[in-house]
Amino acid sequence: MTNPINQHDQNGRSIPGPEEQRHSSRERMASREGTRQWDRRSLLKGVAALGAGLWVGPSADAFALPEDKIKIVRYFSNSGDAQGRQGQPMVNQSSNVVIIETERGRIGIGEGGEPRTMEECASMLIGLDPSRIDNMWQRMMRGYFYPAGREKLHSMGALDLALWDLKAKALDVPVWQLLGGKSRNYVECYSTAFPRPRSGTLEDAARACIDAGFRTYRYATDNPRQRVVDRFKLVEQMHQDCVLLHKGAGDGGWAIDFHTELDPPDAINLATLLEPLHPYFCEDLIRSEGVLSYETIRERTRVPIAVGEQFGYKWDINTLIEKQLIDYARVTLPNVGGISEFMKIIAMAETHYVGMIPHFTGPIAEAALVQCLTATSITALMEMLGDGSRTWSYLPRMYDFKEGKLWPNDRPGLGVEVDVSKLTKIGEYNTYRAGMLMNQRPDGSFMNW
Repeated sequence: MTNPINQHDQNGRSIPGPEEQRHSSRERMASREGTRQWDRRSLLKGVAALGAGLWVGPSADAFALPEDKIKIVRYFSNSGDAQGRQGQPMVNQSSNVVIIETERGRIGIGEGGEPRTMEECASMLIGLDPSRIDNMWQRMMRGYFYPAGREKLHSMGALDLALWDLKAKALDVPVWQLLGGKSRNYVECYSTAFPRPRSGTLEDAARACIDAGFRTYRYATDNPRQRVVDRFKLVEQMHQDCVLLHKGAGDGGWAIDFHTELDPPDAINLATLLEPLHPYFCEDLIRSEGVLSYETIRERTRVPIAVGEQFGYKWDINTLIEKQLIDYARVTLPNVGGISEFMKIIAMAETHYVGMIPHFTGPIAEAALVQCLTATSITALMEMLGDGSRTWSYLPRMYDFKEGKLWPNDRPGLGVEVDVSKLTKIGEYNTYRAGMLMNQRPDGSFMNW
């Protein structure tokens, strides 16, 4: 492994490595005789005191973790779920697996990203203290001067998940304990593509979904078998279908995704027709690029609006939240850049009375979402595919789903286990490399160069 402190940026200047991190660790360790054994009860008391309000992540320094450094990052693709279904062929719904290993042999597991941006991000972490998660996040986000785009954020998010998993495992607690402790007993779910009973109608499917314990049955305007769309016929058909959904599931028992498919006049028309049927939410009424267009949508509709599936970090969603143009944020993991960023968005949403309905991207990210939402009291609803019976052969343990709900568990970290023998390695990074030389304030926090 190349020593990070011997690296140079593209202008030949020395790159600050982990020495400043190791210095403070040595001072802490010198005040102790040997490595202190962890008192789990004392740790949990300290974590519980952090609370789950406007979230601020606990400092690893407060836990006095033994000095450690990231040794290697390995990256894997997989063959899909147990039935071989791969999901959407796009970076932003990647279920690639990333594993961070430290010199002490600790392991952290994450999910998402693609090889090019993963190499760039992972290489910036080699040789550094894995407990300094926000420090890592800032390096990856700003270390090549141009802020990370949504595809790079996916790789950043995968690594951030792995860092949280690693830290919580080192402390022998689930991640939700580090985020403030348990604030709810389970997370309610809605189902996407809940199986329709044999010879049953759309109304029967919605009713069966609610009977299975789900909070809501989700429907969508998009028809994969019909790619030429008559806008007027589509609005009429969706209204008729939603009448059936309401009969089967009742008020708030159903929701619909407009899929960014409709232009504003048609989206407003359909939303107006659906108001008397009381959907839990209407999702992505129009395209997502021009968020201020939702000012017009908000003025002319009365349905609960959910937006954010296509977004990345907090700066993509903050205008919609702060202007209260939406009722629910659909941002998710790892797309926003990981747990570190997701918790900041939750705090912002809670400030403006906006709930969280994150999108499903992959099974490890789903387990991470449970950790985050367990530690908050914000209105929350999570997505589950089908009836929730889907499994992945490379995941002996993942999220805990039963009776239409996702349940927190006491397993350390994210609570997932990975069988790497069923994965294909597509990357391995063990050499430190940084892009631009980042400036620091006197207190050590990062500035742009």
